[in-house]
Amino acid sequence: MCTNQTNSKYKDSVFTLLFSDKEKLIELYNAVEGTNYAKDTEVIINTLEDALYMNRINDISFVIDGKFVVLIEHQSTVNYNMPLRLLLYIARLYEKMIDNKAIYRETLIKIPTPEFIVLYNGKQEQPEEQILKLSEAFMEKADIKLELITKVININYGKSKVLDKSENLSGYSYFIYDVQKYKDEGMPLREAIKRAIQDCIKQNILRKFLEENGSEVENMLFTEFDIDVAKEVWQEEAMRKGLERGLEQGLERGKQERNKEIAKSLLDILDVETIAHKTGLTIQEVENLKLNK
Repeated sequence: MCTNQTNSKYKDSVFTLLFSDKEKLIELYNAVEGTNYAKDTEVIINTLEDALYMNRINDISFVIDGKFVVLIEHQSTVNYNMPLRLLLYIARLYEKMIDNKAIYRETLIKIPTPEFIVLYNGKQEQPEEQILKLSEAFMEKADIKLELITKVININYGKSKVLDKSENLSGYSYFIYDVQKYKDEGMPLREAIKRAIQDCIKQNILRKFLEENGSEVENMLFTEFDIDVAKEVWQEEAMRKGLERGLEQGLERGKQERNKEIAKSLLDILDVETIAHKTGLTIQEVENLKLNK
């Protein structure tokens, strides 16, 4: 038996649209975790309806065989704060699942065991698989009482053996790769997506999915890529402004130091008030220089 409770309103990425299909989700989970669940295994999808991540939800949370899996597709840099973000996320999921009054009863509440998986699909070179731990963020690591382990898998096309185990994940990876390839060749984003959809249909890659959802996929992916480009622009702009501020601060510090040196040379021939007036320093700053002479 399978239960699919995902609200269609929140299928706002190609990833969530593709893998909200329960059979595809089971195939993906089997590939990632090395399990062998049958296609008719009960799956309860319970993705949060309020976005914890910026402007879009690329996650699917679901319960399978007593395990509470949070699966995230992440199309930027590997975020080393992900374990902390997932800690907040899983707490909200449990809160949503459990009766508020039940936690005050003496009877032990049984809860699904959490698992955290991030599928990385960004441009930066990353290992095939890596583990991120919440404890890496702790200031004091001597006696750790709380841990959260996140598995990060690189699903860029040709970068992971996991892709060989899931036809749908492999197809998704190739589709994104194809879009990026055309985009890097200078093709406008909308045209790159259309061309990649045509390529995949011709090559029988995600054919049924793309034939049935082509327009929706095009619009979703355009928005996703557009947000990523916007983030890059924001980061570049922030860096530029930071450098400008740093230069201004550096020049100001240099001017300040030069004025102090001038003030020191005048201490024996002028009074404190006159030195302050001529150098732009405060009277207190000049008096401090005089004391430390």
